[in-house]
Amino acid sequence: ADRDLHGQSETFHTAPPPDAVAWPVSTDEVSKMLAICHAHGVPVIGWGTGTSLEGHALATHGGLVVDLMKMDRVLEVRAEDMQASIQPGVTREALNTELRATGLFFPVDPGANASLGGMAATRASGTTAVRYGTMRDNVLALEVVLADGTVIRTGTRAAKSSAGYDLTGLFVGSEGTLGIITELTLRLHGQPEEVASAVCGFPTLDQAVECVTATIQSGIPMARIEFVDGDAARAFNQYAGTHLPEGPHLMVEFHGSPGTVKDDAERFGELAADFGGTGFDWATTPEDRAALWKMRHGAYRACLALRPGATSVVTDVCVPMSHLPAAVAAAAADIKASGLIGPMVGHVGDGNFHSQLLIMPGNAEELAAAKGIATRMAERALAVGGTITGEHGVGVGKRPLMRAQHGAAIGVMAAIKAALDPTGIMNPGKMLPDVN
Repeated sequence: ADRDLHGQSETFHTAPPPDAVAWPVSTDEVSKMLAICHAHGVPVIGWGTGTSLEGHALATHGGLVVDLMKMDRVLEVRAEDMQASIQPGVTREALNTELRATGLFFPVDPGANASLGGMAATRASGTTAVRYGTMRDNVLALEVVLADGTVIRTGTRAAKSSAGYDLTGLFVGSEGTLGIITELTLRLHGQPEEVASAVCGFPTLDQAVECVTATIQSGIPMARIEFVDGDAARAFNQYAGTHLPEGPHLMVEFHGSPGTVKDDAERFGELAADFGGTGFDWATTPEDRAALWKMRHGAYRACLALRPGATSVVTDVCVPMSHLPAAVAAAAADIKASGLIGPMVGHVGDGNFHSQLLIMPGNAEELAAAKGIATRMAERALAVGGTITGEHGVGVGKRPLMRAQHGAAIGVMAAIKAALDPTGIMNPGKMLPDVN
């Protein structure tokens, strides 16, 4: 049963269960496990909460899944330095619960209550990235166990360093293909004095997205700015009992002092009105704000319920802000032409948007159509200087697109992989094409 649990994916990606699962409680145990696997050529796959969307943690080559969720201690909070050191199994919600009395919080919020080790491994971002950055910006240092069991530390607690290669940046986003993260030092942020959130509707998807572009270009300091299309709004209504008009919406949030939040919200309201924004529903109490963002974070399950029995091909791309309206419009037209249900949502403050294409399990024609849409979204993103994924990562699903984005740089990545994992045991079959 434990093997079956660790052989599942949130989306359409499938693989046989791993050969075994282990639950280490210390870095030393992880080190000993990897040394044995290295000596015998046994694949090793790191596991957190299992919420990734591109099959990152599936044992496509068999082997050992190392479940890190028993390594779940907050090791130290240094409030004066605005830092915390944690084990990889600590979830973002657990860390913020621990920080409640300090006046600090950890802002990276991908929606799911993911483990922070997994969030670092996939370079996660989410709804607050437009203001606070992604995991890349909020991980200061790491402890990592390499493929042969060697334990290294990267980064420092200092605000900056010019000493050596940025190994922390190398492991953040490496998806477990270079080593297993066993400790993280994170940057914390002050809890805002005032928070206000709102949702407003727009006549068309183009107007909603153009409003986002204008908002960012005007310099209004958004903490969150998300869009949902009409299908997503319909899903919220059916799944969560809300009463949104079934058209495009923006969900926004402002952080700061009472005065600045009020001014920023008024400026945004005026700008949104220029693009046809109506029906502002402001949420200023913690309970109302929590309900608003719970609705947004529940988008995956809500959209899945639009087609009972379906699974999803979930994809995301990220483009420069000037190209966002055209990219969203092209994706919407592609989905409509396919006949599939494909709700779109997005962390559009940084040019990142997602589509959840609903297909029936075993329907090869629908799967091919959905993959075609996802590939064309990625190709259009690359054509304007964007990326094939802004936050979901590569995993299994986007490996075929990596060479199109990186070209000859794939060779450099392969050389790094070979140097750190010469026997190719670390999460094989993921990220790099024609390497594992």
